[in-house]
Amino acid sequence: MADDPFFWLVAVAVLIVLGILLLGIGGFGRGGDFNRKHANKIMRWRIGAQFVAVILIVLYVYLRRGA
Repeated sequence: MADDPFFWLVAVAVLIVLGILLLGIGGFGRGGDFNRKHANKIMRWRIGAQFVAVILIVLYVYLRRGA
C-alpha cells in the first residue's frame, strides 16, 4: 500500500481536508472580523475538498478491491 502512488494521492486529499477543517475551527474559535469575512468561504472550500477526497477514496477502494 505504501508503494501505491494513488494511495498517497488519497492521503494528501484527506490531509488537505483536515487542514481546511482546522483552519475553519480556528477561525470560529477566534471569532471576530476574520470569522465574519472568511467563515463561509472556508466552509465552501472544505466541502469541495471533502467531495474530491470522498470520490478518490471510493475510486481507490473500487480499483483495489480485487487486488
